[in-house]
This record gives sequence, structure tokens and C-alpha cells, in this order.
Amino acid sequence: MEMQQVIRQLETISSRNRANIPAPLRPFYGANPVNSRGALITGARGVGKTTFLLFSMSDDMIYVSADNPLLAGISLWDVGEAAFMSGFQGIVVDEVHFAKDWSRDLKALYDSYPRHKIWASDSSSLALREGVADLSRRFPITRVPLLSLREFAVLKGEKDPGVIDPLSPDKEKINEYLEETNVTGLFREYLEGGFRPFFTEGRYMDRLENVISKMQFSDIPFFVPQITDNHLRLMKAATGYLARSDVPVLNVERLCKEWGLGKAKLLQLFEVMEIVGLIRIARKENDNRVYSKGAKLFLGEPPMYSLFGGGLGVSREAFAVLAFQESGREVESVRDERSGDFVVEGKLIEIGGRLKKIKNADIVFRDDTELPGKGGYPLWLLGMGW
Repeated sequence: MEMQQVIRQLETISSRNRANIPAPLRPFYGANPVNSRGALITGARGVGKTTFLLFSMSDDMIYVSADNPLLAGISLWDVGEAAFMSGFQGIVVDEVHFAKDWSRDLKALYDSYPRHKIWASDSSSLALREGVADLSRRFPITRVPLLSLREFAVLKGEKDPGVIDPLSPDKEKINEYLEETNVTGLFREYLEGGFRPFFTEGRYMDRLENVISKMQFSDIPFFVPQITDNHLRLMKAATGYLARSDVPVLNVERLCKEWGLGKAKLLQLFEVMEIVGLIRIARKENDNRVYSKGAKLFLGEPPMYSLFGGGLGVSREAFAVLAFQESGREVESVRDERSGDFVVEGKLIEIGGRLKKIKNADIVFRDDTELPGKGGYPLWLLGMGW
């Protein structure tokens, strides 16, 4: 097939996709416009990266997905050059890691066509991280986070109060929001299945299970060399173990012994599982080692605990870690758990139910409460931080 014929078919697909952008849209899209000539968009599967790109691109740009069979055996350079020769002023390449030599070709297109836009996205931040060394000056990275409670509420038709800092909340703004919104009811829905925009389409757990399957059997094997069926079974066992563990603390030696795996391979698997969003790790306070005994491991989002038969207590902590990380804050597990659960920006944080005591914490976030009180804030407030 001639390249111009390929471009015409891709143009039709691009126009069809842009005409079918789902509504309503995440507030994140409007708040984070893509203004640079080169851009890399990353984020977990199902967070809306494709929609973000389609929303952000102009009419004189063309959208292509690198895993489209039309592009089999065609270099990204050839596709971009043909698109530009056809009059397009920019190209958007989704799932870019499927394209051979993608980072080389993106750089070449950027340098050879200085008046054109070149944007790319991928579900794997690892793919972009490995290819970004030569691209960092030209292609700034924008990460699309999981949905916040605030965005979930907006997509459900509620008013957007704007971001509220959970560590230093504006109580007047909170009171105004509570007068108009059933926050506790929305928070329950959110925790059960509202972290990815596809919740609007229903059957969240089925869709989440499909996302997890793609992480385990597509994303991770792509980046872990010589992965075996035993490693894949181990990852499934690891997710079940984390879901049902009351104290999800990393002990590399014990896990290696239990699962019959070498330390290097186990840590490699954990690294990629964290990068693709299957797990989250809260490393020990003031510990610069990548993996150390005592670090806390959680599943990537609370609904995964329901999917794998987990408990409420760990799910609360998992949500707290998710909320701090997705809002761009570093969260560390406390060395002495008698004092609290986590350290965030120098503050000692405790997570628990309505009657949870403060211990020595600066702030306790309590579930099953609606209003901030003396020494404590409602857990839902963490979901308003991004």
C-alpha cells in the first residue's frame, strides 16, 4: 500500500476518533494544556491519555496509534514525513513503544521539521523513561494521574470546588462544598470503582480486571527479559498476597524463599509492577535504598482489594498512598508504627476509622467522617488534592 493511501486511511480514523471524544471531560485536560511543540504523555492504562490527546490536538494534526496494523513494517519517520508532506502540521502517536526505534524517529522528526508538532503517549512510563535521555529537552513529559475524588464527582455532574490541599484545607470552601454535595456517598462509590474514567461506561470491575490482565501479560513481559510462566503466576500470587495481607510489609528474603525466586528477579518484577501501576510502594522514612525491609506494598488502587478479596483497613492506607502520590507528594512509611503510618512533607500522618486515635501524629485522616475536626480530617479530603 502506498504511503499516501495509508495517510488517507489514518486521517479517516483520526477524524472518527476526534468526533467521538467522550463527554463529560476530566478537569485535568483543561487545566493541563499541551503547549509545547514536542510532548510525551504517560499514565496508567485507562486513565484517559488518548482522550487527552484528542482533546488537545488541533484540526491540522493527525492522530495515529502505533499498534495499528496499517503501520506494520512502516517506520515512525516514514509516517510522520508522509503526514507532513500531506499538509498536516503535527502528528500524535499513541502507544508509541509499539513503533520500532521510536525515540530515534521522534527526535529526527522534531529536528527535521521545526515548524511541526510531534506528540506521543504510552501506558508505560518505563518505555518513555528508557527513550527519554535524548528527548528530555525537546519532549517534556506530562503524566495523566488516576481520577481524584474531585474529578470523579465532576464526571458525575457535581460542582468542581477546585483543588483542596488536604494537609492545610480551606474549611470555608469545604463547608460550601458539603452544602451542595453528598461527599460521603460519592466517596463510597469512588472507592468501589471510580479511579479511571471508564467508570462512566459501567462494569468497572470487569474493565479493571482486563486492565490488570494487560499489565501482567502484555506490559510487564515487554520490559522484563526472559520472563517465564512461573514469573507471571508469581505476580498473580503477589497481588493476592498483598490484597489479603493485614501488614503489607516488604521482606525480600522471606518472599524469595517462599516463592523460589532469586532476589534480582524479584526486585525487577516489583520495579516494573510499580511502574505500570499494579502496585504502590511507600518506602521507609529517610531510606534511600530502592527496596528495603519494612517498606510497605499496596495494590495500585482500592478497587483491586475487592477484586482480590482484600480487607478494608489496608485499602484505606492504599488509598492514602495513592492520593499523596497522585497529587505529586512523596509519602514514606514511618519507622516506628506506634507513632503513625506515614510521613508526608515532614508531617506525621495516621490513617484509620472514625474512632482512630491520633497517637503521636500531626494529622489523622478518619474514614466514616464528613467534617474536619480537632486534630483530624475526613479521609475523603485526600481525594480532593489533585
